[in-house]
Amino acid sequence: MAEYEWQRVAREIEQEIASGRIPRGGALPGIVRMAEQYGVADRTVRRALQDLRDRGLIETLPRKGSFVVGQP
Repeated sequence: MAEYEWQRVAREIEQEIASGRIPRGGALPGIVRMAEQYGVADRTVRRALQDLRDRGLIETLPRKGSFVVGQP
């Protein structure tokens, strides 16, 4: 089954969390920076982050950014 771009981005971020490259409490880069890093549109990054939030891996604080709160 083909993977959507947002799923690929979410998977790659999840792998970074699992490997400890982004530790618990660590901040994720901003949306624009991640869009450039993964070569996708910012709405794709937003969808990936929503998936990670829904699964309890990150939380997003208004005007602060997204932070790791759980482990995969």
